[in-house]
Amino acid sequence: MKDQRIISAELENLGYVLVDIEREAGGLLRVTIENPDYDRLISVQDCEKVSHQLSYTLPVENIPFERLEISSPGLDRPVKSAADFERFAGMEVDLKLRVAIGDRKKFRGVLQGLLSGEIDSPDAKFGLLFEGADGIESQLEFSLAEVDKTRLVPVIDFKGRKS
Repeated sequence: MKDQRIISAELENLGYVLVDIEREAGGLLRVTIENPDYDRLISVQDCEKVSHQLSYTLPVENIPFERLEISSPGLDRPVKSAADFERFAGMEVDLKLRVAIGDRKKFRGVLQGLLSGEIDSPDAKFGLLFEGADGIESQLEFSLAEVDKTRLVPVIDFKGRKS
């Protein structure tokens, strides 16, 4: 948590938002960033700027790493925070629960956003509209604590621009 707080504060000072922090084998620290005005994509120069800053900050703050990788969230962006679940309401996601409901842990459906409770409270409930095995549309109600991982389903348009 300390790592996340420090990295998030550094990113905010640089004008970016923290999406995710991952630790991998071999001491790799992967930091995923995005712009606060989500329509502007992350460039290589953005990643370079953040990498340069964190390369100095992390040792000073005693945050261990062997290699540092900065990246954008990509098309299949992870959905992690309550604010993300609210922001991406209406979009299709792949959701995996920590514990199966019936015989299912994995669901693909449309996020419904906040259904009940306060957005930042642990008892906040979110919804997912999905098609059941019987072809009938159902709604899954879940809290963030029940979610293992969620990612946006990429939407790709191969039509290109008209001349």
